[in-house]
Amino acid sequence: MPKSRTSIVESSESLATTASGEALASTAKASVNLRLDHETRYLIEEAAAILGKSRADFMVDSARRQALDVLLDQRLFILDKEQHQTFAQALNNAPPPGPKLKSLLRRVPAWNR
Repeated sequence: MPKSRTSIVESSESLATTASGEALASTAKASVNLRLDHETRYLIEEAAAILGKSRADFMVDSARRQALDVLLDQRLFILDKEQHQTFAQALNNAPPPGPKLKSLLRRVPAWNR
């Protein structure tokens, strides 16, 4: 299938946070280039038009929403009673920190340098 090139410019000014819960501070914009087959591009353009959005805005909003879903899925998990007991036991009986963890904890974080 023939390919077409689409560029998205996304602003980092959002409610996004890092894995540790810190807000992202950058206000710089970044470019993302995609190669789409004509059918996919047409589908995206039609959906964007229905919502009154540009193709780029539609794609950024869709990608952001999917990214949040993926990240939230990694934070919530459901265990049955036996799995929960095993998990709680592992947390309550954690092994002592090894040399690699001790070394890591002594390092000064990049944001404090």
